[in-house]
Amino acid sequence: MFHLSIVTPEKIFYEAEIKSLVVPGSEGYLGVLSDHAPLITALKPGKIEFKDTDDKQYTLAVSSGFLEVSRNKATLLVEAAEFADDIDLERAEAARKRAREALKTAGPEESDAEMKAVHAAMERAENRIKVYRDTH
Repeated sequence: MFHLSIVTPEKIFYEAEIKSLVVPGSEGYLGVLSDHAPLITALKPGKIEFKDTDDKQYTLAVSSGFLEVSRNKATLLVEAAEFADDIDLERAEAARKRAREALKTAGPEESDAEMKAVHAAMERAENRIKVYRDTH
């Protein structure tokens, strides 16, 4: 077993001892077990899965961030995290629709930063929808 902390800018989202962890690394999904070698990697939006000490499986949708593994402790620093069972599918679909409309109506006056924000919103919404549908 090892310790998992999932931290967002607002709070410690989850903290407990777990048996296994699978995260969306920047180069693909990777697994973490007890006594994993030290590691720091970027995370991309995707699905996180882990098992607690009672073998209960948890699934979350997460945004981009970072994972650090060291001395039987895994720390996820992410912009946002949401348990699959807490995802509001209608809200996620509405966010995706808003992002699509923003992309369709974007003109040359839109800055690169504004366009990156819209693309990021689209990616977050699509990830939440995918994680919800994968688990329901």
